[in-house]
Amino acid sequence: MIIPEEFKDIRPFEPEELPEAIDRIFSSEQFRTILPYIFPEIPVEMLHKKMKEVKNSMEFQRAFSYHFVYWVLNKTSKSVSFNSDAIDKSKHFTFLSNHRDIVLDSAILDVLLIDAGFDTSCEIAIGDNLLSLPWVKDLVRVNKSFIVERGLPPRQMLIASKRLSNYMHFVMTNKSENIWIAQREGRAKDSNDRTQEALLKMLTIGGEGSLADKLKEMHIVPLAISYEYDPCDYLKAMEFQLKRDNPEYKKSAQDDILSMQTGIMGYKGRIHYHCAECIDPFLESLDNELSKNDFYAVVAQHIDQQIHANYRLFANNYIALDLLENNNQYSNYYTHEEKQSFEGYIAGQLNKIQIENKDEAYLRERILTMYANPVINHFKAI
Repeated sequence: MIIPEEFKDIRPFEPEELPEAIDRIFSSEQFRTILPYIFPEIPVEMLHKKMKEVKNSMEFQRAFSYHFVYWVLNKTSKSVSFNSDAIDKSKHFTFLSNHRDIVLDSAILDVLLIDAGFDTSCEIAIGDNLLSLPWVKDLVRVNKSFIVERGLPPRQMLIASKRLSNYMHFVMTNKSENIWIAQREGRAKDSNDRTQEALLKMLTIGGEGSLADKLKEMHIVPLAISYEYDPCDYLKAMEFQLKRDNPEYKKSAQDDILSMQTGIMGYKGRIHYHCAECIDPFLESLDNELSKNDFYAVVAQHIDQQIHANYRLFANNYIALDLLENNNQYSNYYTHEEKQSFEGYIAGQLNKIQIENKDEAYLRERILTMYANPVINHFKAI
């Protein structure tokens, strides 16, 4: 297949580009020091040789990424489940999900799709703000990722958005691949998951026909990702206070790396992924007379409702809402022991926060809100 030259800098690597990219990755001392933890039985040079033997990115995922994801899950989760009953495995989709973990949201989905018998995994949208290290940028492009350019001046941003949209439409209409993209830029720090209308607008820059036709071309599936525990909850709470106390506060690249490490290696408990129906029939049902603004608002609301309705709630979520509202409204969803355990967990997470003028009550409220919001949204949705 001939891929247009305009996508060269953002698309995943093509098969013929893989050997050179893998050589660059292995030239990084940082990358080489990580490998023995993940593949303790295999010498680094042998891994280098084996990686260079893969013929395409899908082979790379099956041989290496798949192993890495299960290595992480075995260390950091109690169980992982996937419900894809609402979609046809023989077709390809854009999985649009709430965003819990910088790295793992898409990586776990890839593994689940392979295990469930889908014929391919996903091409993954990843922001260039996470790709400051050259070997990381190479690695994600070997691993079927395409790059979302951020932080550009307005005119350049428009050009980048058009290129990104055209590329995603090209993937769906020409490459026979799935796509994963988060419903918003960055994670929802308070777990109040909402689809950004700007994302839907970007998707309709490319494609043919009406706005509904352009979105139908993407075959969007709302995907709910539920974690029992969010290992980054205390980091998100800390960021809330730092921003509250200093509105100019900005996270550093080092902060992003810490979030990535904590998200990958922190304990997550039970994890559940749930696919709603593809939104194509919903798009067909919409009134052709809707204004542009109303169209994007209605579609975003529908996606949110589907994600909220299919979110799997755990005891922690109900306990957090009761603690936040100082009542026992949802006590039939958890035991006294589960409540004590979760309160102990919260105390432990708060102890990890070391900042000046630490506002314990505010930080506790922020963490509880992260766990409570999915309950509030779920019951509204159903």
